[in-house]
Amino acid sequence: MPLMRVDMFRGRTKEQIKEILDISYQVASKEFHLLPKDRYQIVTQHDPEEMIIEDVGLGFTRTKDFLMFSLTSSPRELADKENFYRELVKELHEKIGISPEDIMINITPNTKEDWSFGNGEAQFINGKLN
Repeated sequence: MPLMRVDMFRGRTKEQIKEILDISYQVASKEFHLLPKDRYQIVTQHDPEEMIIEDVGLGFTRTKDFLMFSLTSSPRELADKENFYRELVKELHEKIGISPEDIMINITPNTKEDWSFGNGEAQFINGKLN
């Protein structure tokens, strides 16, 4: 799985955070064709003065429910990325009620040689992972 960081404003319950992470993992698993147990997610909560999230002039109304998904990932097909964007927003809106305008997603590509999952090894390079 891509390394998924989720930035949000402080104030959600543990259950709400778990639901956000579970939904985003399920969507990523489907759209990026992930292996089982390929899950790396980190949540950071911020006070309101610690995040300024504007809309680049698109006219979005941002609220306290805003979520910023930042993924570091091996290169993905354009169609898979577009499906991920659409399905993540749809699922979070339908299941939790988060406005589509309150969900921002960024994917930064890297390569398999940029990952070590432990033991100081490059598992994609040494053949332990494909």
